[in-house]
Amino acid sequence: MGVMGIPGLPQAWPTTSPADVGLSPEIGKTLQTAFAAGEYRGLHGLLIARRGKLAVEHYFDGADENWGHPLDNQQHGPDMLHDMRSVTKSVVSLLYGIALAEGRVPDTSTRLFDALPDYAALATTPLHRRITIGHVLSMRMGIAWNEDMTYADPRNGEREMEAASDRYHYVLSRPVAEAPGKRWVYCGGATALLGLLIARGTGQRLEAYAAERLFAPLGIFEWEWVNGSDGFAAASSGLRLRARDMARIGQLMLDRGQAFGRRVVPP
Repeated sequence: MGVMGIPGLPQAWPTTSPADVGLSPEIGKTLQTAFAAGEYRGLHGLLIARRGKLAVEHYFDGADENWGHPLDNQQHGPDMLHDMRSVTKSVVSLLYGIALAEGRVPDTSTRLFDALPDYAALATTPLHRRITIGHVLSMRMGIAWNEDMTYADPRNGEREMEAASDRYHYVLSRPVAEAPGKRWVYCGGATALLGLLIARGTGQRLEAYAAERLFAPLGIFEWEWVNGSDGFAAASSGLRLRARDMARIGQLMLDRGQAFGRRVVPP
């Protein structure tokens, strides 16, 4: 999917040689030799940006997938989209921060079921009613959730969520295993809820808001966000980006939310 760009923004990384930014001039040869020896099996690409310039960029052929659907051996390169899998979660958190600064989503102290009144009947215990947006963002909701097993296992929490007729109902109906805020538990369901809140608060589909408020300001115009069976973007794992554009997001973090002299994400 592409969107129209913003005039005047750079479209390509400035490049330099590894030696010019203090890296070994042999790094490319070293990578290729190691990959050929089987040391980096499954690696699609490696980019190193230093001092704001792209100094290393190498790609390797290999099998890929599109949100769980295997793809034949791919010739990876700078224009190839890659599954971001759970990096998608970090992108959604950035989007929540942008929307929060705009006053379009609930703040972190808001009780989750107050923010989602149409699901309020699922708050069946006092612990459910204690869950806040802050607990959702930090994956400390306290709900029973298990993504420790392989994603090929139908008992995996994300797999069960995506198989449900209403993914948000599935997440919100989980029993509370412990007090919210007590412990971090990896939970794609939490990110799904954030995606819902962003979409409702902005009045846009999640991917449309991402295109307008995060991707375009970074000069990212080629991307894909896979939909779940309900027809809405899979907030926990559905994003596909080019490696160069993933590096742009990394640079955005290093620059505390600024890109090309503009504020994109609150610091």
